[in-house]
Amino acid sequence: MVKIVKSTIIDAPVDTVWAVLRDFNGHDRWHPAVADSAIERGLPSDRIGCVRRFHLADGSELREQLLTLSDADMAFTYCLLDTPVPLFNYVAHVRLLPVTDGDATFWHWESRFDTPAGREDELATMVGRDIYEGGFSAVREHIATAETAERRH
Repeated sequence: MVKIVKSTIIDAPVDTVWAVLRDFNGHDRWHPAVADSAIERGLPSDRIGCVRRFHLADGSELREQLLTLSDADMAFTYCLLDTPVPLFNYVAHVRLLPVTDGDATFWHWESRFDTPAGREDELATMVGRDIYEGGFSAVREHIATAETAERRH
């Protein structure tokens, strides 16, 4: 089993970052790897058990299910149901914590999954760098862009 743990500090209040990440169907608005996303069966994106079906920029289709969501803990857990990438038994957890020194956000993102033998390092790097670290950078940019647009109005 592969375990990935990544974390970062986002220079924005925790409520601002949670507003972006809480929307389980909102990752197509900020993650560069995601082309489009929809929640199946018209369910709300914060309903435990809802499934998001999305396409990556390369056209690949994935399905993920929301397993837990806690506004009190600013955390959620999800799993992969269908993916063209051989990540088996993939479960990920996201948690935000306030950094009171400067009103910033600590973002913890971790997952565990199985892979075909010999592909552990390759797939761990892909998830950790392309998905998680790419997501950190994208959320930073998304929030900065929103703040700039807000100041103009």
